[in-house]
Amino acid sequence: MDAAKKVTVTVPADVLKRAQAATGRGITETVVEGLRSLDRQRNRSALRALRGRVRLELDLEKTRR
Repeated sequence: MDAAKKVTVTVPADVLKRAQAATGRGITETVVEGLRSLDRQRNRSALRALRGRVRLELDLEKTRR
C-alpha cells in the first residue's frame, strides 16, 4: 500500500454495516475498497467518453506471438 493518511469520518451506522457485510471485511478495508471502486468507476467513465475518438488497429497474428 502507498503512503497512508489517517482520517476521521462520520458514517451512518447502517450504511457501514451493509458495506461491511458486502465486503466481509473490517472498517478500514471496506472504506478502502469503496474508494477504489469509486476510482475505477471514474476511470471507466473517462474511457467511455473516448468512445469513437480513438482509433485502434491491431494485428491479431502479431499480438498472439
